[in-house]
Amino acid sequence: MATTAQTLFVQGAGTGTHDEWDNRLFDSLRRGLGDSYEVRYPRMPDEGDPSYAAWSAAIRREIAALDDGAVVVGHSLGAAILVHALAERPPERDLAMIVLIAAPFVGAGGWPGDEFELSPDLGARLPRGVPVRVFHGLRDETAPPSHADLYAGVIPQARVYRLPGRDHQLNDDLGDVAAVIRCGDAPAGRGRQGAPDVT
Repeated sequence: MATTAQTLFVQGAGTGTHDEWDNRLFDSLRRGLGDSYEVRYPRMPDEGDPSYAAWSAAIRREIAALDDGAVVVGHSLGAAILVHALAERPPERDLAMIVLIAAPFVGAGGWPGDEFELSPDLGARLPRGVPVRVFHGLRDETAPPSHADLYAGVIPQARVYRLPGRDHQLNDDLGDVAAVIRCGDAPAGRGRQGAPDVT
């Protein structure tokens, strides 16, 4: 009997984001991963006025409910909170991959950190041996594409996928993300126009 791999998708912030914006990303990721993956999409608390304390606690509860070997994916502020929470306290489960999508960098060179700031040694604080993949649209006007480079600077083990023509919502298409989750380190979008620049 085939086993089902688990993926946790953490939404971004903003009123209505769960049901009106990031639901399209969730649907795209679920389609891209196919029936062999169970994709979870919990509603984060008070999405219109998010706090690090409430969201990180919710994320930790969701990860604790997963099996070992799950993939965790965060979009926008959800990605920034996810990676900070993973660095702050080791997760209760062994993870297969950490994926950050259009993640704003909170700290020097990025967004100011009201509740938290990402550590300059963030990569060393993350679970050892877990691949980190950063996806960022080059037409993102919410979190500038330069934020992906800031993540690469503090997470040396990260692989960054810069996606030409994609906005903050990656044009509601997580096909490249799904391909990387399914195939590990195989470049996403190979042979297609607008293939990502990978570093």
